Amino acid sequence: MIRLLYFSLVLLLAAACQKISDTDTKHVALTGIDLSKTPGDDFFTYVNGIWYDTIQIPASQTGVGSYSFLNFPQRIRLQGILDSLSKSKNPSGSIEEKVADFYASGMDTTAINNRGYEPLKPVFSRIDGISDIPSLVVMAVEELKVGNTSLMGFYVGPDDKQSTVNIAHFYQTGIGLPERDYYFKTDSSTLAIQIAYKQYLTTLFALTGSDSTQAKKSAGVAYEIEKQLAAAHRTNIELRDVQANYNKVAVSDLSKKHPNLGWTTLLNNLGLQVDSLNMGQPPYYEKLNALLKTIPVNDWKVYLKANALSTYANWLSQPFVDASFAYTKILTGQAVKKTRAEEMTQVVDQSLGHALAQLYVKKYFPEEAKKRMVVLVDNLKKAFEARINNLDWMSDSTKTKAKEKLGAFSEKIGYPDKWREYSKVEVKRNTYFENCLSANKNEYLYSLAKVGKPVDRTEWHTTPPTVTAYNNPPLNEIVFPAGILQSPYFDLYADDALNYGGIGMVIGHEITHSFDDQGAQYDKEGNVKNWWTKQDYEKFKARTGQVIDQYNSFTVLDSMPIKGALTVGENTADMAGVAIAYDAFKLTAQGQDTTKLDGFTPDQRFFISVARIWRVKTRDEFLRMYVNTNPHSPAKWRVNGPLMNFTPFYKAFNLQATDKMYKPEKERITVW
Repeated sequence: MIRLLYFSLVLLLAAACQKISDTDTKHVALTGIDLSKTPGDDFFTYVNGIWYDTIQIPASQTGVGSYSFLNFPQRIRLQGILDSLSKSKNPSGSIEEKVADFYASGMDTTAINNRGYEPLKPVFSRIDGISDIPSLVVMAVEELKVGNTSLMGFYVGPDDKQSTVNIAHFYQTGIGLPERDYYFKTDSSTLAIQIAYKQYLTTLFALTGSDSTQAKKSAGVAYEIEKQLAAAHRTNIELRDVQANYNKVAVSDLSKKHPNLGWTTLLNNLGLQVDSLNMGQPPYYEKLNALLKTIPVNDWKVYLKANALSTYANWLSQPFVDASFAYTKILTGQAVKKTRAEEMTQVVDQSLGHALAQLYVKKYFPEEAKKRMVVLVDNLKKAFEARINNLDWMSDSTKTKAKEKLGAFSEKIGYPDKWREYSKVEVKRNTYFENCLSANKNEYLYSLAKVGKPVDRTEWHTTPPTVTAYNNPPLNEIVFPAGILQSPYFDLYADDALNYGGIGMVIGHEITHSFDDQGAQYDKEGNVKNWWTKQDYEKFKARTGQVIDQYNSFTVLDSMPIKGALTVGENTADMAGVAIAYDAFKLTAQGQDTTKLDGFTPDQRFFISVARIWRVKTRDEFLRMYVNTNPHSPAKWRVNGPLMNFTPFYKAFNLQATDKMYKPEKERITVW
C-alpha cells in the first residue's frame, strides 16, 4: 500500500517538486538531542529532554516553549511597538494614535488606582435598581452588550445548515470556574480551586465595602447560583456533538417555553430583529428560566454583582488585580503576575487587534514567507488527496465526495486582505475602564451587524500576530496567521525536512480537521450534511474510536489520564498531519536524499522537527487544568502518540519490538 501511495504522490507532485528544490536553503543546526536516550522509548524526551530539564519557566508564565507559549515573546515584540508609539507624537485619528492611547491608558496605574472601583459603581447602581425578573433580564442584556456574558452567551456566525448566512447563536454561560465539573468533583486539587474561587469572590465584595461576614455570605450566594447553573451545562465532551449543539428554534416557541426570559423583549433589547435563532445548549436555558422564578431577586442581584466584579476586576485598581491573580495562581500555578506592559499589550491585541497587527506585519512579516506557504499548502493538499485515493476502508463514492471537499478548500495566510477598522471605539488616555467597555461594545455591534447577512469569507477570527492556526468548518477554510510562521514552525530558508516536519505538520493537521469526527459532518459548502455512505461512516467511527481508546491509556502527572473523547479531533488531526506532511516531504529533492546533516538523515530531521514544534514545559497546576478543559493532548503525546502509529518513523529510527513506543504493525492506527 505504501508503494502505491508514493507512486500516486509522484504523479501528483512532480511539477511542485521543482519549485521546492529551487528554494535557497540554509543549514539550521539541530541541538539538544539526547543521544544517550533511545528514540523509540520516548521520542519527545529524546529530542526535547535536555531542553526540558534545563529550561526555567518564567515566574510570570504558566509554561514555556512553542505553540501558545510562543505568544510570550510575541507580546514582547508587540510591546516594543506600543512602548515606542506611546512615547511618540502620532498623527491625529491614526491607528498609531488609537493603539498608543489605549495602551497608555492601561499603563497609567496611578490614575487607575485613584479611581478604585468607582468605574463599576454605575453598574452596581443599576443592579440595585432591579425589582423583578424582567428588570433582571434587562440588566443581563445590557451587560452582554459590553462583553459580560453573565446569564446569556451570544455570538453571530454561519448557520450550520445554511452556511452562507449568519444567524444568532446562544450558548451556555453563567459560571466562573473553568467548566462545569469543577463544581462537582471532590479530589483535593479541585477542592483547593473551589476554595480559592470562593475566597476570590469574598475578597472582591470586601473591596467594595462589605464587612467580612457579609462578603463571605455574598460570595456563597453567588457560588451556589453558579453551581445550579453548572448542573445544566453540557460537558466539554458533549459540546463536541455537532448535531446536539445545533437547535434552530423559532422565537415564538422560545417565548412560550421560557416565559421568565421574555425572549421577544430580550432580543429587541439586544437589537436583534430575528424570528429564529440557534440555541446551542437548550438544557441551560431551561434551567435558567426555572431558576429565575425560584431564586429570590435579591440573590440574583448578589450574583450579578459577583459576576461584574470578576469580569471587570483586572480593569480596576491594584487590590482588585491582586485578588484576581491570587485565584489565578491557585488555578494555573503562575508564580508572579505578568508585567503591566505585557498585560496591556495583550488587552490591546484583544481590543484593537487588526490595528496593532498592521504595525506588526509591516515590521516582522516578510511577503516571501506568504509565497512559500502557498506552495507548502498546495503540496499538502495534494498529498492528502493521494492518501484519500489509497484508503483501503473507504468506498469510491465517498472518496469522490471527500476529494470534492478537499478541492473546495480555501486558505488564509499571514494577514487579511482587508483590515478591520475601529472608528467607533472611543479612546482617551485617562479612562482605561471606559476604553475597554467601548472596545467591547464595538465588538458587539460589529457582530450584531452581521445577523441575517451573507457570511464574509474574508473575515479572520484571530489576530495575525497570534501563534496559532485554525480550521473553520462552516467556511471550509484553514488559517495560518503571521505569528506561527516563524521558528520552530517555519523558517523561510531552512531545509525542507524542518519546514515540512514543522509548519507542514501544522498544515496537515488543519486540513485534517475538516475530516475529523466533527469536521467530517460538514460538506464542501460548510453545511452540516451527511456526504458519507452508512458503511463508510461506521468504519470511520470505528477508527476514531481506536484513537479515543489509545489516548485514554496515556497519562500525565503520573496518573492523570488524557480524555480520549475530548481530544479525539485534535489527536486525529495530529496523526494525519504527520503522515500528510511526510508524504509531501518525500516528493521534494531532499526527501529523496539520504545525505546527513548534524548526523541525521533527512527523514530523521523531519521527525525531529515534528517533536521540536511541541517543545513545551508547563506548571503542574496548568497541566491539570489543561487536561480537564483543553481539546488538545499535552505536548508529549502530540509527539509520541502520532509517531507510534506511523511506520516511516519506525524505519527512520530503526525501532525494535523492545522499544517502549513500539506497536506491532497491525495495531498501528490509521484514520486518514
